[in-house]
Amino acid sequence: MDDISKLKRKITTSFKLSGFLIRSENSAYLAEQLLPFDDTEREKWLTVITENLQGQRLQTTQVERNALEKAINEINRVGLDEGERIFSVIDAFKVPRYHYNPQSKKFELNKDSCCILTRPTMKAGHLRERYAMLLQKTLRHELFAPAIIQSGVSAESQVKKFKLQYAENLLATSTVKEAVVLGLLTQLKEGKFYIEDPTGSIELDLCGTRFHSGFFCEGCFVLAEGSYNNGVLKVDGLGFPPAEPAASSRAFFGTQNSWGGESLKLLKYSTRLHELESTNTEATLVFLSDVRLDNPVVLDRLRMLFVGYDSCPPIAIVLMGPFAASNSNYHSLAQNLTALGSLAAGCDQLKKQTDLIIVPSCEDPTAPNILPRGPIPESLATGLRKVWSRTILASNPCRLQYCTQQIVVCRLDLMAKFCRNTLHFPPDTDNIEQHFARTLICQNHLTPIHPIATPVHWDYDSSLWLYPLPDLVVIGDSCQSFSTTQHDCTVLNTGSFVKSKYAFKVYIPATRTIEDSEIPDDMTAE
Repeated sequence: MDDISKLKRKITTSFKLSGFLIRSENSAYLAEQLLPFDDTEREKWLTVITENLQGQRLQTTQVERNALEKAINEINRVGLDEGERIFSVIDAFKVPRYHYNPQSKKFELNKDSCCILTRPTMKAGHLRERYAMLLQKTLRHELFAPAIIQSGVSAESQVKKFKLQYAENLLATSTVKEAVVLGLLTQLKEGKFYIEDPTGSIELDLCGTRFHSGFFCEGCFVLAEGSYNNGVLKVDGLGFPPAEPAASSRAFFGTQNSWGGESLKLLKYSTRLHELESTNTEATLVFLSDVRLDNPVVLDRLRMLFVGYDSCPPIAIVLMGPFAASNSNYHSLAQNLTALGSLAAGCDQLKKQTDLIIVPSCEDPTAPNILPRGPIPESLATGLRKVWSRTILASNPCRLQYCTQQIVVCRLDLMAKFCRNTLHFPPDTDNIEQHFARTLICQNHLTPIHPIATPVHWDYDSSLWLYPLPDLVVIGDSCQSFSTTQHDCTVLNTGSFVKSKYAFKVYIPATRTIEDSEIPDDMTAE
């Protein structure tokens, strides 16, 4: 404590000489950051920090905690360009929204402001935006792109091409032998399914239809292949829009930051961050879901987790809800979060180096059951923040950026919704996770299902897009955990922390691998 007191006095004196005032709790925070260094290094750090504060052009001479944190973070980013961060969390309500321009064949930033209570036209408008996104990638696919005549290549050896039809084209005729339509799978009349695009809707005859891989739920976009006769499309095959690798998709956004965050350019192209990502082989991200903080056994296991990671702190620990029983209120949630902070007592290295990310479920209080869901209010996490300053209250879903890697985190029991609402249950149940991943990847959306099953804020639907495909999609589903990779996109389900006997997932960005971990019953916390 003597060293801390001396260092606090030194910090106060140095700040006064630079024209700043600092409160005792803020000088104590800075002293903790500088304590591991020797006197010479501390002098250098204090000089650089005060210079950074002068460059921030603060409104008052009183230096607040957020200004100190900003200065330290910027100093730690030496060698990185403006806006580049090693790790950041992006709120779903701050994700940039893009729309496809068919003339320029590019995605352009939509600068219109978004709001929760948006205009009624967005009820259909957000579906038209999704359709335009899926249409442009489908038309580029080799099965639909115009054939290129090559000399010396026989017609039989060339890949069969399909011509995409629109609803209005079919409705204007009586019979078409071979038709392929891209549209929304919807039930306009009870018991009768239709495929709908911006030009119209066509009734589907699904008797004898061969379903491709995936979950075909009302509210997803499908490719229907079959014969059209007198207003009805008899479907021979029903599939999804083709998947597209992220590298191909990003070409239509340019270098602009379509992911979100402070950087103007997409961090995927940062050479420096790529080097840091590959060299930092010890970096890990920890994911837990269904973390019931009102359960004493869960608190005991979390204490073991924190103690275990104190000697090798991960980049972040992501805790997903629900954090209490569904009948609890926000007062008990505040108490639960305070109790969570007390579990990290003595884990000083963990609290200094690791971000604790809190992602609520739709069962947690203070927000409606609509995605994206806002973060837990700051007022409820006051006790947690006091002991773990690096706590981040995230939205559901949220986006993570670690160096060049893009990660989506969503707490939602999605597998059960797919299974209950699908028109055709996949016959090979042993590969159910493959069908799940394919549905998300081909639909390029987190919730490709009817809004009755999963309501969505129309104006923020683009924050649920998975286009271009991220590197990792983390779903906090209470079903059996799994991970699978398709088209260079890994879909990971954490499973339930409670139901799986306290198992969790660890992601290693340097190798892009996932490790299964659990806290055994016979482990004791120190």
